[in-house]
Amino acid sequence: MTHVQRKQSKSLLTKASGFLEGYSHTLNPYTGCAFACSYCYVRQMPVALFRSESWGSWVDVKENAPALLAKELARAKSKGPVTIFFSSATDPYQPIEYKERLTRALLEVISVAQPDFLFVQTRSPLVTRDADLLQLLGDRVRVSMTVETDREDIRRAFTPSAPPIAARLEALRELAARGISVQATIAPALPSSDGFAERLAGIVDRVCIDDYFMGDGSGGGRTGRIGVRAIYDALGLTDWYSRDAYKRVHERLLRHFPQERVFISQAGFLP
Repeated sequence: MTHVQRKQSKSLLTKASGFLEGYSHTLNPYTGCAFACSYCYVRQMPVALFRSESWGSWVDVKENAPALLAKELARAKSKGPVTIFFSSATDPYQPIEYKERLTRALLEVISVAQPDFLFVQTRSPLVTRDADLLQLLGDRVRVSMTVETDREDIRRAFTPSAPPIAARLEALRELAARGISVQATIAPALPSSDGFAERLAGIVDRVCIDDYFMGDGSGGGRTGRIGVRAIYDALGLTDWYSRDAYKRVHERLLRHFPQERVFISQAGFLP
């Protein structure tokens, strides 16, 4: 059971930096994430380390987020271009969103006071619920769906609380059919089948691939401290936990996608 707290935030839009320096701001409707992915580097950040509860067992709801966003977005737009990464440290469509509808409320604000670009990062098919609002943003939005593997046994081993792979792929298909820009994000590149790339090519025309060593913000150090390698060892797939492992997926992708539509690490997350 997830422990939920309601909080009043003093600020919402955060200046982007580091890996996301291509954006002006990041936006997180919640603190904490019930998907509790085994490899999530946020586990090693202060927001998680200074909590007594284990990562994934708690979520803070930023109750005043919509009203706050309206004010902060207007202020930010008056100062220059606004590009938003939504979200950087939590999934905006984690299970609590079904009830709270906080992400939808924020998108309602964004659809009126439109930023220059909005990047929606999720692993949840719930994003399709808000297709009507995403469509209003036209070419100012891209939805990035995390699809780390096409193997359900691997998904269950690494992210047992996350949505099934088939549901995510169907969500990508639905969004694309509604004219919304989408990409499949293989991040991190978990063990997958030889047919993974071909399966994706039938759904999306843009893919991003990343791993712990490029994408966790510390050259793989944060992930190493989490101890996720033990899962690879238990599955007998230790060879997939290396700096070169992503290359085998990359090579497969290039057989089915034009090179300019396959992005590596940071390049795939930029506006």
